[in-house]
Amino acid sequence: MANSPFLSRRGVAMSAAAVAALTLSACGTADSDTAASGAASESTAASAELPPATVTDPIAATYDGGIYVLDGQTLDLAEDIPLDGFNRLNPAGDDRHLLVSTSTGFRVLDAAAPALTELEFPAEKAGHVVRHDGKTVLFADGTGEVTIFDSNALGVELPETEQYTTPEAHHGVAVELSDGSLVTTIGNEDERPGMVVLDADGAEIARNEDCPGVHGEAAAQDEAVVIGCETGVLIYRDGAITKVDSPTEYGRIGNQAGSEISPITLGDYKQDAEAELERPTQVSLIDTEAATITLVDLDTSYTFRSLARGPAGEALVLGTDGRIHVIDPETAEVTETIPVIDSWEEPLEWQEPRPAIFVRDDVAYVSDPSGNEIHAVDLATGTTTATASLDAAPNELSGVSG
Repeated sequence: MANSPFLSRRGVAMSAAAVAALTLSACGTADSDTAASGAASESTAASAELPPATVTDPIAATYDGGIYVLDGQTLDLAEDIPLDGFNRLNPAGDDRHLLVSTSTGFRVLDAAAPALTELEFPAEKAGHVVRHDGKTVLFADGTGEVTIFDSNALGVELPETEQYTTPEAHHGVAVELSDGSLVTTIGNEDERPGMVVLDADGAEIARNEDCPGVHGEAAAQDEAVVIGCETGVLIYRDGAITKVDSPTEYGRIGNQAGSEISPITLGDYKQDAEAELERPTQVSLIDTEAATITLVDLDTSYTFRSLARGPAGEALVLGTDGRIHVIDPETAEVTETIPVIDSWEEPLEWQEPRPAIFVRDDVAYVSDPSGNEIHAVDLATGTTTATASLDAAPNELSGVSG
């Protein structure tokens, strides 16, 4: 592709101070094999210098004024970290770090230490964080800059990065696949019409602009990638993009949860384009092999923080009835509902706290802002095994990848 917006796909390892001074757009041109070998050595050295891990399987929750870090097994409070502003949490992709989306960029939280480090990937309007096949991909909405690094390379310094900048800045998302190709959204501040796939050298593989209001992504089995639209989804699979239309005239799928052991992704589903706040009662199952969308009635509403996947690929939805609804993605049947918290109602403002679910292995963590609590639920038995009582209402909920 002429005038590819790809920068060097390999940078040099820089300290946090150097990155702040030079900005993340400065990349080296070292041979990729040599760079990869050097990065592995530096990562090993950096890991040896990290402070001892004192928190087991960390869980983190934001609140108005800071971040709680909890032990993932006991839910004991390990640290209360002050941090002003509305902040978002994302697993970094390893067993000890999270990325905190702040007003200045992606801050590195060492949840195992636990401490908010001085390391930061600077970004204007820090947005989506995607983890896939050992790579973590950051998207800066204010510039369209995509930053890619090895998920296990975070240490006492920022890792080397690869970068790409979209032609126009927009609220977007990107994912790098195992062959080095990059799936990314396209758009600007006025419209987001679709997606493009580029190979490791920046050449265009596929493009589709029949996806108004593009938002969110999920990866399924065999590296199928699904991007949501206001009229359905786009599926990238085996080198081609397929548009799958919504079952209804307007059918927005903007948030999804994928599983590497299932060809089917779980999505939300909204049908009222004019609603100030639609409280949907159906979810969507997107089959990346059959290229179909199936709707499932839940008889309860949910929010964008309600979607997750279980250890066997089951689809999980935290309803406003306070239950986790377990869905078999193959049959589109609700097989079980697990009671966790009292019923609740979604607030009008999306930044306001509402219950959230985060799943790691066979444990679902569920927050309850009304009671200032977080619960750990054994998905195999449906029992609540631990509860944390906090001083403030939890908002964002996340944890290390494990």
